[in-house]
Amino acid sequence: MTGNPPVRRRLLGAALRRYRENLGFGLDEAAQILECDRSKISRIETGQRGIRAKELRELLTEYGVPDDEQAALLAVAHRGRQHGWWQDYPGVLSDAGQDYVIMEAAAEEILTYEAYQVPDLLQTREYARALADADPACTEEEQRAQAVEVKLIRQRVVLAERSPRLEFVIAEAALHQVVGGTRVMRPQLARLASLAGGAMGTGSSGPSLQVLPFAAGAYAAGVGSMAILRFSDTPGLGVIHLAALSGGVSLEDRDDLARYVRAFAQLRAAALSPAASARLLGDMARD
Repeated sequence: MTGNPPVRRRLLGAALRRYRENLGFGLDEAAQILECDRSKISRIETGQRGIRAKELRELLTEYGVPDDEQAALLAVAHRGRQHGWWQDYPGVLSDAGQDYVIMEAAAEEILTYEAYQVPDLLQTREYARALADADPACTEEEQRAQAVEVKLIRQRVVLAERSPRLEFVIAEAALHQVVGGTRVMRPQLARLASLAGGAMGTGSSGPSLQVLPFAAGAYAAGVGSMAILRFSDTPGLGVIHLAALSGGVSLEDRDDLARYVRAFAQLRAAALSPAASARLLGDMARD
C-alpha cells in the first residue's frame, strides 16, 4: 500500500524476483552471488529491506539485465538515498509522498487522468494556493505555503529539467469546478489551452493534453483520478498512484499496471483531440 514497505522497494523487489525466476535460480543461488544468506534475498524481494547500489548492480549483471534497464532500476532504488529537495518538506510530504516524488523524478513516462481538479503538474501558483487554502490537512500558513512550493518544484523538475513523455486527460467536470474564483480560473484555463494547443499528439516532445467531455458518459463516470509512472526500457515496471485524502494508494503489480494502462488508453481515445481540447479550454477561459 502507501509505504510499509515503501512502494519503491516493492517495485524493485518484484523485478528482482522475476529476473531470478526467469533464469531458474532459487534463493540460494541468488544468495551465493552476494555471499549472503537466503533470508536477505527474500527480504529484498518482498521489499522488507533495501539493497546497496553495488549489490544491486552485481545481481542485475549476473541476471543478464541490459545496462539501460539496470540504470532505470538503480534510479528508482537509490535516488531517495541522496539528499533531495523533498527532505525539506516533511510537514507536507509524508514518507509515501516523498516516495512518490522520487519515482516521479525518475519516470520516463507519466500518464495522468484527473477527474476532479487540474493535475498537480499543470497548476498555476494561484490555483495551487487556492487548493492549499481549502485543504483540511494544511492547518497552518507555513504548511499551505510549502504545499504550493512542493508542486512548483515538482513542475520544474519534471517539466523543465527532465521532460519525460507526459500525457494528461482531464475530465470536463474538473474544469467547471471553480477553484479560487474567476481571477484564478481564467489564467489557469488559459494556461491549459496554450498547452493543449501546443501539443501535436503523443509524438511531441511536449505534454499531450486532452479533455474528456461530458458526452463521454460512462468513461468519465467509471474511472477515478490516477497517475501511472513507467520507467525507461522496463515496460513491465511501473507504479499506479490513486489519490486520496489519506495520501493515496500505490500499486505496482504487473497485472494492475496493464489494467490501468488499458483504462488510460480508453480515456484518451474517448477524449477530445488536443486541438479540440484547446478550443474548448480557450472558450472556457474567455467565458
